[in-house]
Amino acid sequence: MLQATNVSLRFGDKKLFEDVNIKFTPGNCYGLIGANGAGKSTFLKVLSGEVEPQSGHVSLGKDERLAVLKQDHFAYEDYEVLETVIMGHTRLYEVMKEKDEVYAKPDFSEEDGMRAAELEGEFAELNGWEAESDAAVLLKGLGITEDLHTQKMAELSGSDKVKVLLAQALFGNPDILLLDEPTNHLDIQAIQWLEEFLINFENTVIVVSHDRHFLNKVCTHIADVDFGKIELYVGNYDFWYESSQLALQMAKDQNKKKEEKMKELQNFIARFSANASKSRQATSRKKMLDNITLDDIKPSSRKYPYVAFQPGREIGNDLLRVDGISKTIDGKKVLDNVSFTINPNDKVAFVGRNEQAVTALFDILAGESEPDEGTYTWGVTTSQSYFPKDNSKYFEGNNMTLVDWLRQYSPEDETETFLRGFLGRMLFSGEEALKKASVLSGGEKVRCMLSKMMLSHANVLIMDDPTNHLDLESITSLNNGLISFKGSILFRSHDHQFINSIANRLIDITPTKVINKEMSYDEYIADKALQKEIEEAYA
Repeated sequence: MLQATNVSLRFGDKKLFEDVNIKFTPGNCYGLIGANGAGKSTFLKVLSGEVEPQSGHVSLGKDERLAVLKQDHFAYEDYEVLETVIMGHTRLYEVMKEKDEVYAKPDFSEEDGMRAAELEGEFAELNGWEAESDAAVLLKGLGITEDLHTQKMAELSGSDKVKVLLAQALFGNPDILLLDEPTNHLDIQAIQWLEEFLINFENTVIVVSHDRHFLNKVCTHIADVDFGKIELYVGNYDFWYESSQLALQMAKDQNKKKEEKMKELQNFIARFSANASKSRQATSRKKMLDNITLDDIKPSSRKYPYVAFQPGREIGNDLLRVDGISKTIDGKKVLDNVSFTINPNDKVAFVGRNEQAVTALFDILAGESEPDEGTYTWGVTTSQSYFPKDNSKYFEGNNMTLVDWLRQYSPEDETETFLRGFLGRMLFSGEEALKKASVLSGGEKVRCMLSKMMLSHANVLIMDDPTNHLDLESITSLNNGLISFKGSILFRSHDHQFINSIANRLIDITPTKVINKEMSYDEYIADKALQKEIEEAYA
């Protein structure tokens, strides 16, 4: 059990937490959510002991072990992969190293023999004899093949280093597991494996993630960081979101009879209980949901930006034809004879591992670069608006206020009243609308780029990882806005729910061919024959 008692923390004049009291119990997975800057990652550091609160304390159960997903991907460059994983259990690793040192002594004494015996006993108690095989199982589950287990961390790719550090955190069955954005840089298979691991994990998990599908799969509770407090709610992320919206509606409908509200709540809970997957979490979650009362449902104070794309005209019979496009970047051929056709009103997710290829293709289709070979043809009734992976050229060194910055992209109405109103809907209200474009955070830049796209009234949107840097509220608003969009979309994203709820077509540009399927993302992942075909294409 992990407990925070009266925890308060300030950074300068900024209050992050004040008198936080929360208890995390075994068998549950807690999703820690909050707006960007609310202090989610900092709270994990407080729980781990990396950051000391100004007041209050954090307590861990007697003899319990806490493990943390490390964020420094270069901290273990000189260590072998298997050894790096075992280092996740600090005491076991210390015993292993000391044991090796004692046995390596050239003048092995009787005292050394007694110490070796003590270490052997502790080593056995800590399941040391199974350490290497247990570490190998974790690595294999995350997609790190056996031939990499004895390599140095410095020899691994960035994504493989992330997987090794995740295996390190999971190693040795810790009592408390703290995970900050564990799905970042993971492929589909690794995420699915991690989801199953956490669903079956019997101890305590606290996770920060912007992946709503992941939070929905693994979480039994949501811990909401807001106004310096942390409120605990039963259920996964969707339940928290929907219940907060339901509470908001109930607050507006004060004249409704309590019986009607209770019936609405019961129907709501029944719907979520019925949709729960068959897992240990789902079973325990259903029991807890059944005990929720009206007083437990509270409206969220969160603010959601208003995201709505209105195309200026309908798309005609032709949207896009790509014929034999090839492109070499820095000596590497990233696109090789790529051809496909997209139909009007298609919403296409570009999935798969070849992210550089997708970015190169999007740059070409948006007119930002030229192909080395091949052609592409947009329908004559189409107009495109582009969200690039790197938006820095729009902001770096730009001393315009946000009002003036947005005015460049608003030919229909350049009045301050209109622009301020538009920015306000995107959560830049009051003095924030006068911020300089050059000092914006990553999430603020994304909201500005979305504003620019909305003002374009384009009927085709090209979006390269638009959810990056956004908080959950903005992701939800963008997701809903793109579902409602009456035009076509070409996009790339790492967000499972985002892809599954928007796309009707999936394209994977593999090294050997283009896989083009009209299906949902869930169907794509579940199709074993297709996954085998994809594996062979990347082999």
